[in-house]
Amino acid sequence: MGSVDDRERAHEENGRYKWVALSNTTMGVLIATIDSSIVIISLPAIFRGIGLDPLAPGNIGYLLWMILGYLLVSAVLVVALGRLGDMFGRVRMYNAGFAIFAAASIALSLDPFRGGGGALWLIGFRIVQAVGGSMLTANSAAILTDAFPARQRGMALGINQITALAGQFIGLLAGGLLAAIDWRAVFWVSVPIGVAGTAWSYRSLREIGSRRPGRIDWVGNLTFTSGAGALLVGITYGIQPYGGHSTGWTNPYVLGALGGGLALLVIFCVTETRIREPMFELGLFRIRAFAAGNLAALLIAIARGGLQFTLIMWLQGMWLPLRGYDFERTPLWAGIFMLPLTIGFLLGGPISGWLSDRFGARLFATTGLLVVAAAFVGLLLLPVDFPYPAFAAMLLLSGLGQGMFAAPNTSAIMGSVPPDQRGVASGMRSTFQNSGTALSIGLSFSLMITGLAGSLPGALDSGLRAHGVPAGTAAQAANLPPVSSLFATFLGNNPIGHLLAPSGVLRTLPAGDVHTLTGTRFFPTLVTGPFHHGLVTVFTVATALALVGALASALRGRHRRTAPSAGPDARKGEQTRSGARSS
Repeated sequence: MGSVDDRERAHEENGRYKWVALSNTTMGVLIATIDSSIVIISLPAIFRGIGLDPLAPGNIGYLLWMILGYLLVSAVLVVALGRLGDMFGRVRMYNAGFAIFAAASIALSLDPFRGGGGALWLIGFRIVQAVGGSMLTANSAAILTDAFPARQRGMALGINQITALAGQFIGLLAGGLLAAIDWRAVFWVSVPIGVAGTAWSYRSLREIGSRRPGRIDWVGNLTFTSGAGALLVGITYGIQPYGGHSTGWTNPYVLGALGGGLALLVIFCVTETRIREPMFELGLFRIRAFAAGNLAALLIAIARGGLQFTLIMWLQGMWLPLRGYDFERTPLWAGIFMLPLTIGFLLGGPISGWLSDRFGARLFATTGLLVVAAAFVGLLLLPVDFPYPAFAAMLLLSGLGQGMFAAPNTSAIMGSVPPDQRGVASGMRSTFQNSGTALSIGLSFSLMITGLAGSLPGALDSGLRAHGVPAGTAAQAANLPPVSSLFATFLGNNPIGHLLAPSGVLRTLPAGDVHTLTGTRFFPTLVTGPFHHGLVTVFTVATALALVGALASALRGRHRRTAPSAGPDARKGEQTRSGARSS
């Protein structure tokens, strides 16, 4: 009788534990992804707080590394950290990640320097924070896959994944609200959550998954980290002006970084097939559901990242100023007007994850990407000065589609691999997602800058001269790289005021001309044509990526029902079946 009671008590404890694991890992990935985007909207307040003009010559590098440093580290390290989780324990790595994240958040909020030193402090500890965040995201999906039976896995991973994606957009709104209070509050908000989450995870999470002891693949780690890092750094500097060009894709250093990065990644792929215990399990790509799911995730990550940054520039540089919002207020309001996208995520993800447990991932993931493609087409058809209800409807539709895709796709990827490889599989999945986001920033910025470079200089020159700006000054301002104007609106600065400030010409012009030039309508009206050309290009590429991703998703294979697990014996049988699927 006692043995029956013990089994019932153990079963009840296991039932409670899975919800503890879900709530803790969801909090972990939420704060990690919020912090990946929270600085984007709050950059103006941060740079004012440390007394640095990011648009001054030589300072754009600080700006780019504040935006992209976190993403680059996340893209490069998650596979290695997932592999270490398989070797030494996923919960152990996850707990350490929470502690590192909390410590870095404290350091960020205590930045003691100003100017370039203050910027370097923030960039450095953002990178440390990204290491902790990568440990959280690399192991959270594996912890949930271990904790939940197959019949509930899609729901659990759906909640976790959608929370992670929604965190990227919640960060935009939170950054605007907190920066209005104090720039340090942007980092303070992570401190109590990080400390509480660390204590809770150490107290409540336990190792229940399969571990795979082995040796660290030093060759794989070195070639992958160096190759992926060089590639993403090359893309980062490729969007900066170089040698009279609006972008830096002809810069020898950029070309060297791209070529060297690709060469190192080729070496990595070759060596990984010859190492007994590789970091990157290339054999997992023989599993069709794993390969197709990751390809679709990479493509939609590129499209989603381009959407996020294009929408921010669209709202801050065009739509909000045309409605009378001061440029300084546009970062906060851009986050508010993008809320329908987050609402769509939160509605579509958990529901589709729950339904995919019953009917399979392919239907919902593929349909979700088709919905995303339709939303991109809808955005293509909107005028630059759009009616907001139509814009909000397209954002909601895009969020629903991305939610429908993300949850079932993650469940299908994680459920297709052997239990002892779930950590590395989770890391590989996160790498594709994070790399896609980083790639999309370089792609979308380049497409937008190229579109502006063709017609903005002429329009700007004639517009400035029409309002009394001397021809030489107008020509000088018009020939500055478009990235400067683009980043000015991105940071909530008045773009014309920024362009003309060095010359001092605004102090010599009649008050009426100054009011017109620095007003909220002059610059948006001036760039409507070239900006719309860039929008069409970005959204056309995003539509194509979503459709190719939908095709990849449809080719993932049919749904296989897995019997519900109800205890240790059932879990052992599930692991056996999962291992059989990988062969």
